[in-house]
Amino acid sequence: MPKLPAPPLPAPLKTPPPRPGSGNGKEGPLEDAMNAGISVVDWVDERTSLSGAARWLMFRKVPKGTNWFYTLGSATLFAFLNQAVTGVFLAMYYRPEPSGGAYESIRYVTNDVFLGQFVRSMHKWGATVMVVLVFLHMGRTFFFGAYKYPRELNWVIGVVLLILTMAMGFTGYLLPFDQRAFWATTVGVNINGTGPLLGPYLSDFLYGGAEFNATTLSRFYAIHMLIIPGLIVALIGAHLYLVTKLGTTAPPWQKAETRHELRETEV
Repeated sequence: MPKLPAPPLPAPLKTPPPRPGSGNGKEGPLEDAMNAGISVVDWVDERTSLSGAARWLMFRKVPKGTNWFYTLGSATLFAFLNQAVTGVFLAMYYRPEPSGGAYESIRYVTNDVFLGQFVRSMHKWGATVMVVLVFLHMGRTFFFGAYKYPRELNWVIGVVLLILTMAMGFTGYLLPFDQRAFWATTVGVNINGTGPLLGPYLSDFLYGGAEFNATTLSRFYAIHMLIIPGLIVALIGAHLYLVTKLGTTAPPWQKAETRHELRETEV
């Protein structure tokens, strides 16, 4: 029986020409965008050398047994950022005028501005949340023994941050300038004035004089918006630097391995 001729081979497929902006024609628009982003990051890093600092800050060893208690510091930082963002929004409408301007501006934000009541509530209750988180974070640091050598300076910075947080809450309480805010601030400043040595000077500084006057509200507003947030930002930067440099401590219930146990593990 005669052999049939073999069928002809199919013609090879032609490779489509590469699209503009792609290296070998295999990338899509998403890959092109990612490559462009990487190129921008490389361009910035070549001129600033920030990648080394970012790796030093973000990638570090953590002790065994690290748990959710260690997130209280990050939660406190998030609460402060919430206060900063919502505070900037409120400052766009607030008028530190004792003769009705302060109270009317707060009323306007609450009743007429789009999402004004929501943002004001976030700022109001966020202050309480921040105070609670600061106390919890300090308590965790104390009970875990993280204030001991070589982290004593970080503990001192944390105590100062606690005091500044309480002072920011105290100065912000007057800003709505209603009856409750007025009398609560009056009582608080008078209590400060009874302190030894510096008490009377502190009271005169907060009042802007011998008693409550038109300067008091603007002084509280400046302290609340400028002085205390600036100090908190600077101390948070120092605090995070020391945490990254010194690391975190292991939980107190985590037993340290002895040399004998290490030798047995190696064998």
